Amino acid sequence: MACDSLNDRELARLFPGDSELATRMRALDWSQTPLGAVETWPQSLCTSVNICLQSRFPMLIMWGRESVMLYNDAYRPILGSRKHPYALGQRAQECWWETWQVIEPMLDGVLTQGEASWFEDALFSLDRNGYLEECYFTFSHSPILDETGSVGGIFTAVTETTERVLGERRLTTLSELASQTAGLTTVTATCAASAAVLANNPDDLPFVLLYSVAATGQASLTVATGLTPGTELSPIEVNCAEADTDLSRCFNQVLETARSQLFDLTDRIDWSSQSLALIPATAVAIPVTRTPQAGLAHICVVGVSPRRVFDRDYQNFCELLAGQLGTTIATARSLEEGHKRTIALAEIDRAKTVFFSNVSHEFRTPLTLMLGPLEELSNSLTDRVQPAEREQLNLIQRNGIRLQKLVNTLLDFARIEVGRIQASYEPTDLANYTVELASMFRSLVERAGMELEIDCPPLSVPVYAPDVGKDRLQSDFQCLQVYIFRHDRRAVASSRGCGRIERPRYWRRHPHSRTTAIISAILSRQWHPIAHL
Repeated sequence: MACDSLNDRELARLFPGDSELATRMRALDWSQTPLGAVETWPQSLCTSVNICLQSRFPMLIMWGRESVMLYNDAYRPILGSRKHPYALGQRAQECWWETWQVIEPMLDGVLTQGEASWFEDALFSLDRNGYLEECYFTFSHSPILDETGSVGGIFTAVTETTERVLGERRLTTLSELASQTAGLTTVTATCAASAAVLANNPDDLPFVLLYSVAATGQASLTVATGLTPGTELSPIEVNCAEADTDLSRCFNQVLETARSQLFDLTDRIDWSSQSLALIPATAVAIPVTRTPQAGLAHICVVGVSPRRVFDRDYQNFCELLAGQLGTTIATARSLEEGHKRTIALAEIDRAKTVFFSNVSHEFRTPLTLMLGPLEELSNSLTDRVQPAEREQLNLIQRNGIRLQKLVNTLLDFARIEVGRIQASYEPTDLANYTVELASMFRSLVERAGMELEIDCPPLSVPVYAPDVGKDRLQSDFQCLQVYIFRHDRRAVASSRGCGRIERPRYWRRHPHSRTTAIISAILSRQWHPIAHL
C-alpha cells in the first residue's frame, strides 16, 4: 500500500524528480519498513534523501542502527539485477549478506565514533547477478547527524572501479609476459618464464594450457599453469584428427573454424586433485595463427574465472594473451633452431679447417723430402747431363716448388679460418705489388666479358716495419697475396653479367697513404673489403 498519509504534493517535495527511484519511493508503503511511516521521519533524513535523489553520482543512505537502505538511480547498477529493487527500504545486512562480515566493521566505526572513512579499489564478492562476482569500489562513509546531534545514519558516495582494476591487472600480465620472455632463446626457458607470469594472475587465469599443433594434427602440451600436466583436461598429447575425446573434438572444431570455442567443465573434471583457488565452470579454446616458419599452429585453453562473466573485454584479453604466448614460443623455437644450425655450421667449419690443415701438412712433408734430394741431384749432375736433360730437371724442380707454394697457401687459408695467421714484415712497394697481384685476374675477368679497373695510386715511400709501433704500418707479402686472391676470386664469381668489376678506393684517414691504411686494416682484421665489392 502506498503512503496515503501525505498528499502528492508533499510526496513530490520529499521525493523530488521523475527518476525510477523517486517514483518507487513515492509509491512504497514505508510503514511496512524499519523506517516507519514517512511523516515520522526526522528532517535530517528527509534532507539527505532529497539530496541523494537529485544527484547523478551513485549515492546510498543507510539510516539507523539497522542501516536501512535508500539510494538513487545512479546507485542501481551496483545492486545488479538480483538486489534491485528489493534493496529499497531493506536492511543492509539482508541486502549484502554475502559480504556483511567485511562491511559491518566499516559501518560500526562511523556509527559509534562519528568518523568518516575512505576506501579505494576495495574488493567485494557480491551476488548481484546470479553468481559471486569480483567487484571493486572506491567509496566514502560519512556520518549524518540527526536533530539530537547524534549519528542518525551513514551517507555513502561510491563509484565502481571494477573495469579499471581488471584492465590494469590484465595489462600488467601482458606486459610482464613480454618483459620476462624477452631475450630468451630456448623454448624450455620461455615456457618456464611464461608459466611463472601466468601463475601470478589466478583471478583472471585459473589455468592456462598452450598446445602446439603440428601439421599432422598432433597437439603437444607446451605451457601449463594452474593444472597438473597429464590430467583429463591437460593431457600431454591430443590427437585432433581422431576427435575421440571432448578436448580433441573441441580442438578439431577450433582448427576448422579458426574461432574461439567455449566448452563446459561441469561434472567433467575431478577438481579434488587440483589446487585451484577458483574452480572454473567453463573454459575457452583460442586458436593462434599458424607460423609458416615452424609449420605449427597453437591452441590456448584458458579457464574462465567463475567470478567474472566472459564478456567481450575478457575474451579480448584471452585472445591477446594466447596470441602473445604463441608468438613468444614460436620466436624462441626459431632462435633455438637457428642456434643449433649455427653450432652445426661451426662444427662443419672446424672440421673443414682441420681437414685442410692436415692435408697441407701431409702434402708438405713428402714435397720437402722430394725437393731437397732433387736440388742436390741437380747440382751434382750439372756437368754430366745434356742440356735437354738439365732442362727437364729444372722443370721438375720449378713445378715442385710451385706445388709447395700452393700447399703453403692452402695451409695459410686454414690458419686464416682459425685466426692464427702471423705476418712477417719487410719493406715493399705496396701499391705496385697490389696492382701486380690484382692484374693476375685480368684475363679471367675479360674472358667472363667484364672489365677489371684497379685504382691504386703509387706511394711516396715504401711500406716497412722494422720496429712495430702504433705509428707504423704493417704489411706482409704472403698475407696480402692470400687476401687479394681470395676476395678477387669471390668478386669474379659473384659479379658475372655485371659488366664491370672495380676495386674501389678503400682507405681510412692516414698520414702515409690510403692504400697502406687499407692493407693495414685488412691484416688487423678490422675491416672486410668483400662487403664492399
